[in-house]
Amino acid sequence: MRNGALYRWAGGALVAIDYCDPGEYRVEAMDSFLVTQGRTFARELHESRFSDAARQRCTELDGFATLGVESFWDAALALVPATGNWFPRLELQSKDGAAHLLFRHRPAPELARSAVLATHDRPDPRKTPGIKGPDVDALLSARTSARLRGADDAVILTKDGFLVDGTTSALAWWRGDILCAPPIAEDAPEFERVDSVTARSLFAMAAALGVETHRERATPADLDGAEVWALGALHGIRIVTSWIDGPTLAEKPGRLGLWRKRREALLKPKGAATT
Repeated sequence: MRNGALYRWAGGALVAIDYCDPGEYRVEAMDSFLVTQGRTFARELHESRFSDAARQRCTELDGFATLGVESFWDAALALVPATGNWFPRLELQSKDGAAHLLFRHRPAPELARSAVLATHDRPDPRKTPGIKGPDVDALLSARTSARLRGADDAVILTKDGFLVDGTTSALAWWRGDILCAPPIAEDAPEFERVDSVTARSLFAMAAALGVETHRERATPADLDGAEVWALGALHGIRIVTSWIDGPTLAEKPGRLGLWRKRREALLKPKGAATT
């Protein structure tokens, strides 16, 4: 199996294909996560998020009900080697009213411990902010613009200037020893965003450890002097070392390393569920 190989789910099996013209298909849902040395983090949460999004987007598509999403995930993960770092992507696509499942076998890019952010200075590029997949091209375009400014990711704001999400990462920050993040969409619809598995897991760990948490509306300027984290399935938890034309940030020594170790302790074999 070559790196970057593509597979289409057909007849209950993954079939290698040479090429997939992105112009012919619409991405309805997708999910990616790191598999390192045969282990991954919260695989069942990624699968559940994908399945829920796919069902929400595509229940009316021809053949969706019989696709076998769970079997597709099992088959895809079985193809990921037990050594090395990999970043597989699983997609639900549509074409001419029919549903298709696609697996992209990809090596992981270089992993990072830190990140630089920049505020996205244009309107929110998302059309379906609560689902991972349909907005992928628009979000990657926004991130590319941020990278031209020297940043790793762009931060999306509400119309009133409050932080919502990064284009490829969720955001959290510390007020002293209080872990904070934007409001959830159920309480404030203008903060709708993809349900980050890493962010959800971080707050679950905080609750289990008795760490106080808080949801707040915050502008970039409100984070001056705070410790800010960028959260995602690829890099896990990264410290934001700088914010271009934004707030001056801080870091409490040892805190990032401790929480990264806590997350690493929850890695499971790629075929196993987290309990």
